[in-house]
Amino acid sequence: MSETTASVTDAPISAAASERPAHRDPNVLRWVTAYTASMVGDMVFFLALSWAAVQNGTPAQAGLVTAVSAVPRALLMLGGGVVADRLGPRRVVIGSDSVRCVTVLAVAAVLFATDPGLWLLALLAVVFGTVDAVFMPAVGALPARITGKDQLARVQGMRGLAIRFAAVVGAPLGGLGVAVGGAAAAFAFAGLLIAVSVPLLVSVRMRDLPADEAGAARETTAWRDLVGGLRYVRRHRVLGPLMIAIALGDLGFVGPLNVGLTLLADERGWGASGMGWVLAGFGTGAGVAALLLTVRGRLPHAGCVAAGAIIPGAAAIAALAHAPALPVAVGTALLVGLLTGLSGAMCGALLQTQSDPAYLGRVTAVGGIVSLGIAPLSMPLSAAAIGVWGTGPVFAVSAVVCGLGGVVALCAPGVRRAELPK
Repeated sequence: MSETTASVTDAPISAAASERPAHRDPNVLRWVTAYTASMVGDMVFFLALSWAAVQNGTPAQAGLVTAVSAVPRALLMLGGGVVADRLGPRRVVIGSDSVRCVTVLAVAAVLFATDPGLWLLALLAVVFGTVDAVFMPAVGALPARITGKDQLARVQGMRGLAIRFAAVVGAPLGGLGVAVGGAAAAFAFAGLLIAVSVPLLVSVRMRDLPADEAGAARETTAWRDLVGGLRYVRRHRVLGPLMIAIALGDLGFVGPLNVGLTLLADERGWGASGMGWVLAGFGTGAGVAALLLTVRGRLPHAGCVAAGAIIPGAAAIAALAHAPALPVAVGTALLVGLLTGLSGAMCGALLQTQSDPAYLGRVTAVGGIVSLGIAPLSMPLSAAAIGVWGTGPVFAVSAVVCGLGGVVALCAPGVRRAELPK
């Protein structure tokens, strides 16, 4: 079924609406609200899943249940990008979000009625990860279909703010749900939050792709679509080197700011509350970067900013391991969040603006595999390395890897000269 035979909500956006700044466009705001509700629901869901797994099994079994959703997400995401580009991101987002909602609510109902054990939680995690493999590329492809290219950087900033809001609000809401009615109530709450996003997504109107781009989105077979998407990224003068820069940046960043920070807080005697303050500093810095992009809409010399911000951000990661006191660590984490958040937001904006909309699902899928499939591998490696060499050397090596991402971007003429549309 072609996207051009869709419902009223697929009607082309009017010229007047397309000229509005994204943060004043009701169509974009409906999408951002839907995305925010869905992300908060995700946070509540994962907290409920972790809690239920801990209550029903050993710590090792609980860890396996919470990690198992990453496997289908990483393995199937490229295929999810093909689905998003072939069927259209709006349809895929609505369908996958509906499946997520129904699945979580069904598990909540089962948990209210009985105690099925770990097998149901593991099945839920697998289903959620499988649907996420389709949902996430479609979410990445949708902004280019609801606003103009000159507003995509601002939308990226708004999306970053939504993620930060979900991170701050989701965990307390999930904890409240568990406290009130156990894991079943938390799952029900997560399902209801995701349900809020579905009618909002249905109301979002789409832009039609130009005829040449629409044709490009439909190769002969799905396999040719997948190979064509990979070839498109590899040959693109901006996207190819940018993916390498993102991979290096994430590999150097994820380990220290996840498991490494936990071990650092334990080593320095900061405790869980101290680690929370450091994470809050990081989140605040990243939120400020997203807010800057939301307000400004466009920063000049986007490629240089994306590459240049990550290098001092990497240096701040190395410095974090040597912070003499908790307040210094919090301030350093704020700087890390600001610089890496700015770099990440600019990289995301460049992916959006440099990609042909017909390929955005596949481009987003490649970026997702880099961030969600490759980068998490650094966490067990970082933990093992810290056990042998300590936090200082491991944070320093991670900073070098992260900084190499900025060097790669600066050495690539396409990235270095990339600009956001005016």
